[in-house]
Amino acid sequence: MKPAKLIKMANQIGAFFEAMPDREQAVTGVATHIQRNWESRMRTALLQHVGECGDAELTPIVRDALRVVQKVS
Repeated sequence: MKPAKLIKMANQIGAFFEAMPDREQAVTGVATHIQRNWESRMRTALLQHVGECGDAELTPIVRDALRVVQKVS
């Protein structure tokens, strides 16, 4: 899957959880969703793209969630 598609999907997930009043819970929700529902190769591709190109295209909540995902992976 192309990085642009993965970024779009991640940001859509982030937008859903952004409405939660507790920021920490929202970040955990994004990270948990990506861990449970994305194939390993999708997570790996997104993390690799971010490592190579930076995270400027990601929303702040997704950036924080990916830090959690990296710790778990």
